[in-house]
Amino acid sequence: MEETNRQRKIAGVLQKDLVDVLQKAAQDGMKGVIISVSKVSVTSDLGVAKVYLSIFPSEKRDEIVKGVQSNTILIRHEMAQRTRNQLRRMPELVFFGDDTLDYLEEIDKSLNGEDENPIKNPEILPRRQKR
Repeated sequence: MEETNRQRKIAGVLQKDLVDVLQKAAQDGMKGVIISVSKVSVTSDLGVAKVYLSIFPSEKRDEIVKGVQSNTILIRHEMAQRTRNQLRRMPELVFFGDDTLDYLEEIDKSLNGEDENPIKNPEILPRRQKR
């Protein structure tokens, strides 16, 4: 089902404010870590927002995503304060790690000849999980 204009607008507002909240938290507690919100998608009932986080360095992705998930209540409260004049109800936030950059890096290595050729042996590329 295609996203409505309202869903896209709410996703844009959430993405913009989430970047501010998460980068501020990263500055305070984690030096040398860059967190970006690569995508936000909102369900049709506007009740749940799926947030995809791209984290550099990628070795710390799982640890940071778990930390963000454990602080979802605080993040949601901060987001509700920021968007109180734009949204009636703050959607539930569900956080996921975005592995797109790692996937692209693997493809780039393979195409540059650093790894085995994925065209000749497609089994070497990791299978991505659809969410």
